[in-house]
Amino acid sequence: MKTTHLKSSSIKAMLEQLQANFGGNLLKDLKEYTLEINNEIGKGKIKGMTLKGGISYLEFDMVFYHNLKLSINIKDKNPIYFTYCSKGSITHSFGLNEEKRTLESYQTGILTCNKNNEHVLYFTKDKQLKTTLITVQTANRGNIPGNDGLKDKLKETFYSKDSSENYVYIGSHNLQIAEKIEQLNAISQRGVVRSLLIQGLVHVILALEIQQHADDLKNPQQDTGSLTKNEIETIQEVSRYINKDFDNQITINQLYRQFGLSPSKLQEGFKLMHGHTVTEYIREVRIKKAEELIKNTDMNISEVVYSIGLTSRSYFSKIFKEKYNCSPKDYKFAQGSVAISA
Repeated sequence: MKTTHLKSSSIKAMLEQLQANFGGNLLKDLKEYTLEINNEIGKGKIKGMTLKGGISYLEFDMVFYHNLKLSINIKDKNPIYFTYCSKGSITHSFGLNEEKRTLESYQTGILTCNKNNEHVLYFTKDKQLKTTLITVQTANRGNIPGNDGLKDKLKETFYSKDSSENYVYIGSHNLQIAEKIEQLNAISQRGVVRSLLIQGLVHVILALEIQQHADDLKNPQQDTGSLTKNEIETIQEVSRYINKDFDNQITINQLYRQFGLSPSKLQEGFKLMHGHTVTEYIREVRIKKAEELIKNTDMNISEVVYSIGLTSRSYFSKIFKEKYNCSPKDYKFAQGSVAISA
C-alpha cells in the first residue's frame, strides 16, 4: 500500500506534495489550487483553498487505482479537522497502528489530535470517493476581530483537558451538508467572485457540521429516519432533476413513478436535505431562476413567468415578493436603474 505524507498546513504546499506523489496537472485560480489526475494512480480532482481566519478546505473527488494511505502530520499545530463524505467512504486513524474508524456517505467527522500524532486517511482502490476536509487552525493569531472567540469555543468543545487524548466524533447522516457541497462544486464564476463564494459556502458547511455535533449530543439516536442509503442517493437525483427541468410541470406522482420513491419518502427526504417539502423546493428553484432571468436578460415579467413553468403572473408576483420583499416589476426597474447609473 502506497503512503503519501503531507507535512504542511499550506494548501499550496499540500497540493504540490500531492502532485509530486501522484503526478497530474496543478492549476491555480487566485488562492484556489486544483490538481487534475488521470494516470496510473487514479482519475479525478483534488482541490483546495486557504481562507481567512486560519480556515482551509481540501476536497477529494477521485477514483484511485491502488489502495493508498495519506499521512497528515503538521508539527506544532493544533488544527481541528471537519470531514464530510459525500460519496463512498473514507477510513481514518491516529497513526498507522491505531484504531481505524470509517466515515460513510453523508456522515460528518470531527477530528483533533493533541499528541502531535499523524492523521492517516485510507483510500480504497477502484471506489469513487468524494470527501471534503475543512481545517481550522486553533492557534490564536489576534489579527481577525471575533475570530479568536470562535477558536476558543472550538478548542473548548473539541479538545480534552487531558492533553494526551485525541478526539474523534462520527456524526449521524446529514443531507443539508451534501446540498451545500453540491452548491460549492456548482460555482461557475472565476477570480475574486469565485473566491468569495467559496469562502461563504465553506463557512456555512463548517457551521452545519458544528450544529450537527450539537444536535447529535442532544439526540443520540438521530439519523436519516427511515431512509436507506439508496433512497438518500435517489433524493439527491430527484433534486438535480428538479433543478434541471424546473420549467416543466412537475408533480409528486410523476416523481414517484419516475424515481420509484413513495410520496412519503420523497417528502421525508426533501425535509431532511432541503428543509422544504417537494412543492416548496420546486417553488424555491423557480423563484431563484426567475430572479436570475429578471436580472440578466431582457425578458419582460410575463416571459419570465412562462419560462419557469408558471402560468399565473399574479401568483408569481405574490411568491416573488414573499421571498425578495419587492415586486418583480420593481426589481426589474431597479436593475435598469443600476445599469443606467453604471
